[in-house]
Amino acid sequence: MKEYKQQRDVFDAIADPTRRHLIHLLAGAEELPLHELTAKFTMGRTAVSKHLTVLKEADLVHDRKVGRETRYRLNASPLREVQDWVAFYSKYWNTNVSRLRQWLEEEEE
Repeated sequence: MKEYKQQRDVFDAIADPTRRHLIHLLAGAEELPLHELTAKFTMGRTAVSKHLTVLKEADLVHDRKVGRETRYRLNASPLREVQDWVAFYSKYWNTNVSRLRQWLEEEEE
């Protein structure tokens, strides 16, 4: 199994809807072979493989060879960076939603 150092930004890797769907599929399984992942898309094996390479470069996916088959599994730990970023801004949105709620309640009175 090749070890990939994180070469790609996690945000860049998850920016594409196909890659987000691959992450979702892998989150629901221990690991999946390339042919099973490809069956979930209307694109070919090569295109799915390229998306998986981007995810591997961001360390979001690990792969291993089993005979002639390549199996993929999710490594969710780099998503912590995304979670932390969103959490920071959720404080902003919570404050604004509270202000809106207060304003709407005042308008009703």
